[in-house]
Amino acid sequence: QVQLVESGGGLVQSGGSLRLSCAVSGSVINNYNIGWYRQAPGKQRELVAEIPTHGDTYTDENLKGRFSMSGDYAKNTVYLQMHNLSTEDTATYYCRAHFGITIYWGQGTQVTVSS
Repeated sequence: QVQLVESGGGLVQSGGSLRLSCAVSGSVINNYNIGWYRQAPGKQRELVAEIPTHGDTYTDENLKGRFSMSGDYAKNTVYLQMHNLSTEDTATYYCRAHFGITIYWGQGTQVTVSS
């Protein structure tokens, strides 16, 4: 069973930075497309960034330049580095691993940006 555990969320002031981590167990991260999603209150969950099993890392066009995703294969962990945060980035951030019809989600980590 694959498990994903997010960490690194918290309260940060507008303009600040955070780095989220997603530790994966039960499989190696390069077996899956690994993505970061976020869901703000009253809004749909949206894709932020994804590292595919093959190809280039995807980052939402509106977040490029502020958000970047990376992976440490030795630690079986992926990261989401976020800079220049604004109140609009307040959301629960989730890690997702998928391959074919198999999908695993983490429990999420809350990011709150204060003005």
